[in-house]
Amino acid sequence: MGSGLVIIDKPQGWTSHDVVGRTRRLAGTRKVGHAGTLDPMATGVLVLGINKATRLLTYIVGASKTYTATIRLGESTITDDAEGEVIERRIAAAVTEEQIHAGIAALTGEIEQVPSSVSAIKVNGERSYARVRAGEEVKLKARPVTIKRFEVHDIRRERGGKVLDIDVTVDCTSGTYIRALARDLGAALNVGGHLTALRRTQVGPYTLEQAHTLEELAKEFSYLELDDAAAALFPRRDLTEAERVELSYGRRIAECDTDEITAAFAPDGSLVALLKNKAGQAKPELVFATA
Repeated sequence: MGSGLVIIDKPQGWTSHDVVGRTRRLAGTRKVGHAGTLDPMATGVLVLGINKATRLLTYIVGASKTYTATIRLGESTITDDAEGEVIERRIAAAVTEEQIHAGIAALTGEIEQVPSSVSAIKVNGERSYARVRAGEEVKLKARPVTIKRFEVHDIRRERGGKVLDIDVTVDCTSGTYIRALARDLGAALNVGGHLTALRRTQVGPYTLEQAHTLEELAKEFSYLELDDAAAALFPRRDLTEAERVELSYGRRIAECDTDEITAAFAPDGSLVALLKNKAGQAKPELVFATA
């Protein structure tokens, strides 16, 4: 087995850890990691790295993400999604489409978001969700996130208008909780809200169109080769043979055209290193092809 990224369409009900374990067995290697989890309820793009490509995951974790989701107004749950117990019901019949769009506009752009208390964020060394399940009231600190797009596709009045279901697409920065958006929209409209469906369609440059189900991978295991994965993720620099040799020894070369992390490729197209400009030179941050 070589090195690369496995773009998986995660099934509902599976944890990200479950998917990693299954992929280890399918790939025949223990060296498998993921670039950010998906809740068990969620489906869609989960990026896994195998072998040397696990070193790319730290750069993918912080990539922007795109989701499609359904928000239900009129019910609040303890987890802010459909997996949790309903803790409050309020009739949403009086909520207008104009109010919904105004509430969504207020949650678009740079905002301060309080993550769901039932999350994996650690509080004094213990996961927040563990504290909540133990009966403790947990209040997490707000953190800055950017909602680049929060678009409504459909609004449906269900149960005689008592609840409203809203289909949306969200483009956001890493660290955004979509179920917190549902919670906050419901709170702003004074009817409560939670997430009933969530599907991640893109992580950085990697899309659902590239993804494989676990069933497909069991029949024929495929992955995005390390060279192609890096080329999609970073600006590209093509090296001379002399530059390739210098980088293979961990030495610096002439600086890149951009101050972003840059993927450097040998004349044969193979990934040599990730570079970062420093003090007028390009410093190898990671070297994949050593001397």
